[in-house]
Amino acid sequence: MAHSLSSLLFLLSSLLLTSGQSQVQKKQQQKEPFVGVNIGTEVSNLLPPKELVTFLKFQKITHIRLYDANPPLLQALAGTGISVVVGIPNNQILSIGSSNATAANWVSRNILPFFPQTLITAIAVGDELLTTVPSSSPTLLPAIQFIHQVLVSLILDDRIKISTPHSQSIILDPFPPSQAFFNQTLVSPILLPLLQFLSKTRSPLMLNLYPYYVFMQNKGLVPINNSLMDPLPPSKEMVDPNTLLHYTNVFDAMIDAAYFSMKNLNITDVPVLVTESGWPSNGDSSREPFATAENAEKFNSNLIKHVMGRAGSPVHPEITSSVYIYELFNEDLRRSPVSEAYWGLFNGDGTPSYLLSVANSGSFLASDTRNKTYCVARGMEGELGVDLKSLQAGLDWACGVGRANCSEIQPGELCYQPNDVRSHASYAFDSYYQSQGRSSGACDFNGLAVITTTDPSHGSCIFPGSKKMVNKTTLGSTGTNTTNGSGPILAHSVGAHSVWAFVVILTSFAAMNFVSSWTFW
Repeated sequence: MAHSLSSLLFLLSSLLLTSGQSQVQKKQQQKEPFVGVNIGTEVSNLLPPKELVTFLKFQKITHIRLYDANPPLLQALAGTGISVVVGIPNNQILSIGSSNATAANWVSRNILPFFPQTLITAIAVGDELLTTVPSSSPTLLPAIQFIHQVLVSLILDDRIKISTPHSQSIILDPFPPSQAFFNQTLVSPILLPLLQFLSKTRSPLMLNLYPYYVFMQNKGLVPINNSLMDPLPPSKEMVDPNTLLHYTNVFDAMIDAAYFSMKNLNITDVPVLVTESGWPSNGDSSREPFATAENAEKFNSNLIKHVMGRAGSPVHPEITSSVYIYELFNEDLRRSPVSEAYWGLFNGDGTPSYLLSVANSGSFLASDTRNKTYCVARGMEGELGVDLKSLQAGLDWACGVGRANCSEIQPGELCYQPNDVRSHASYAFDSYYQSQGRSSGACDFNGLAVITTTDPSHGSCIFPGSKKMVNKTTLGSTGTNTTNGSGPILAHSVGAHSVWAFVVILTSFAAMNFVSSWTFW
């Protein structure tokens, strides 16, 4: 059976090699640090695959990590150019690590039907398996090796890397970084041969790093600003007494602890890929007082700017680890602790959990979402999920009682086209939202509207929230009623388009030990 599967996979590989992206393009992409997102699925109102992909493209998200092979989503991602890390759940490691035929079957079911149309760039075998399911640890490396052998037989091993995400807790005495080392009970049987494999295959060490948990477990020792990656004066920097390297944040210290731990095993050519990091936006007020939207905004904004600014770390300033934020959506089906449900940048329906400040961070989430937001009608082009009669009522209220300036959507004016209820409602909603000081409560309209950081202006139609409005003579301090309380102001067509919310990115479970010898100056 294994022989026939290998033959089939080898034949299929010849087809795959003719249509994938070029090696030059691929290698160039790998040199650029990126910020991606994890997509968990314990969400009660998760967007369907096609809508989810549209949402990802709208947010300019170019890298995602899945916790399993999700066929409908992988199919929907075809042709998008979005890089995907496909996960193998922990409960499948035992069977895959016990049989190369099972590994071949997994690849034939979960990779080959979608690649290369869907840009699968890596396979994450398990997730924190060494610390969460230690009984399966002996089969982890065999599972990785079996999957790799299949990729080699397909001549795909250079295009699809393979590794396994670890909890930071596999590193003991991580502070200061220079004295960090791997848990010795894991080194000989697993970590050393794994790192040698990663070195040989030019694959990354995947780590889930959470400064939030470091702070929570060491309150009084770790300053909150260091954990949130806030800019610090030299007097507040952390200093490694052995190297005299200065650390402005806990995240960089965690990265370097991994590099020192690998160096202790004579491994110096394996890069660190952060597969999870983030901060919760809500939690139990007594037990998790620092799980707030303000702190989540600070951490994730600073993290994104840190990566996109190619900041590197004190040990390796020339290397910037790419990061997957945990997570894209709040997983409201998670229950305990309270914060488990609030790691997302967005809610499952695409509305933002909070707004980030990521100006000048490149094409990914480039708008400064704190200072430049808009309110638009909910829905996408071709979507009929929003009742148009209700939308019309919201439009009438905004232009009437709400005293929004709706003059620009009158016939013959700059924003009259496209002449449909969604487009006109978006303009009216934004006019009202801006007049109310961009408060979140001013962009609701009974659930018909959503805040976005993408400027909905188009052509000569400049929306009230755009900074371009300063140059428009039509900008006024009072709204213009266009309904006079007499009903709909315009005839609208069905099948309009609007804009989904735009904001930002995430994290899950990891813990660390902390040593009091870490020096703060």
